[in-house]
Amino acid sequence: MSSCSSRVYGSEFTREEIDTVSRDGGLLSMEVEFNSVCNFRCLYCYAANQASPDDELTVDEFKDVILQAKALGARKIIILGGEPMLYPHILEMIRFIHAEGLAIEMFTNGANITADAARELYKNRVVVALKMNTFDEKVQDLLSGRSGAYRQIQDAFKNLKAAGYPKGCAMGMSTVICRQNLHELADMWVWLRDQGLTPYFEMITPQGSARRNEVLDVDAQEVSELFHAIARIDRERYGHTWEPQPPLVAGECRRHQFSCSLTARGDVQPCVGVTIPLGNVREQKLAEIIGESEVIEDLRNHRKTIKGPCGACEKAHECYGCRGAAYQSTGDYLASDPLCWKNADKQDSILMLPVRADGLLPHQPPMRIIERLLDVKERRSLSELTVTGDMIFAGESGLLDAAVYPEIISQALAAEKGFKSLGSGNGELQGVLLGVKNLEVLGAARVGDTLKVRVSKTARYGEFAILWGEVFRGEELMARGEIKVWHNGN
Repeated sequence: MSSCSSRVYGSEFTREEIDTVSRDGGLLSMEVEFNSVCNFRCLYCYAANQASPDDELTVDEFKDVILQAKALGARKIIILGGEPMLYPHILEMIRFIHAEGLAIEMFTNGANITADAARELYKNRVVVALKMNTFDEKVQDLLSGRSGAYRQIQDAFKNLKAAGYPKGCAMGMSTVICRQNLHELADMWVWLRDQGLTPYFEMITPQGSARRNEVLDVDAQEVSELFHAIARIDRERYGHTWEPQPPLVAGECRRHQFSCSLTARGDVQPCVGVTIPLGNVREQKLAEIIGESEVIEDLRNHRKTIKGPCGACEKAHECYGCRGAAYQSTGDYLASDPLCWKNADKQDSILMLPVRADGLLPHQPPMRIIERLLDVKERRSLSELTVTGDMIFAGESGLLDAAVYPEIISQALAAEKGFKSLGSGNGELQGVLLGVKNLEVLGAARVGDTLKVRVSKTARYGEFAILWGEVFRGEELMARGEIKVWHNGN
């Protein structure tokens, strides 16, 4: 019988292994969402919508991507959802992953975990993380958004124990930290340890349903006290020593160094919290998506890219907070984690998009045109400007000179670059517009118009980039074209 990991969610990888794959563009694990359908409506769920099964990858497509992840060095597949046990082909996929020699972890609410299913999971060495948030039946049903949720979880627990968990194969309990269960979590931790179960306590990421349910929120100081209280219990009672830091109790979230997330539709994301599509496996190979992603590059280079108090923290070399919380709260995946208790009194130091561009651009008035950076995604950004009468590019008639559009597009890229470099300390950003190709001016902008600038990088060669830029007034496309630029630093 093959061994079964005794630790949950990637914490068994060594720092050397993580540093190696981070440097080489590989993977140690991949999170897979086989389906987005769920029978719970959890108040804290990160998912915003359920996809139609018609949009989801086929079984063969999933198998192909898993093999691609294995070729990149992945040793583990982490199954998420939706509720994975509602996926019609879940046991087939588990058998396939196991046969490929990959470890498996699955987060589940216990749906369809019958006695037979529990034995099949155990046979295939699946580390099961059962979602249980409380000992209180009414509270569990409330948090799950479904009557009978507590009973379903308990029935699944009994079946898993009868199948051999956790003695022959590790099992964990996945628990969110919220106002409704805060008072019992220390006792719950002790109960889980005594049962031989791995506690997986996690702060809630402010996205999906959680964004609409502020009743779940816990004060940062209370979260800190809970983390430190459990650390003391773990040290004194069980001999486990660890440094409290968000977002996981007794754990570190370093997944962006070695992992990625695959949605049911085939989109690759850094994780379920950083919901930025990096590419789709129906259009590109996984190695290309990972290797070409600037977002992955930024996250794997977190010691130089994280902005604000997290970047200056004494723990910055080993902790970068929760990237999901940072992205969902600020719009910036490189922002400081606003939910970390160390940042409770530093909220004014955490930049949030949209942000004024005057601190991002090397240009000075009257040459500075871009006013605000609105959004930054994978190899693209959105900026904004308002045409004013004192702008040197506005003629006496109030019309904007058509020759300024290449400069508008290049400044939009410069604003993005300046924003991303705020955490690097690399000095002043410099850039040069090298060429323009296929520029089309389709409309006439005038004083008073607000223009949005969408910039997408189509190619990058070291410090040189080729961009496709589009300028809009409302829904009207005013100009578009390709430009080539140089910027210092990659």
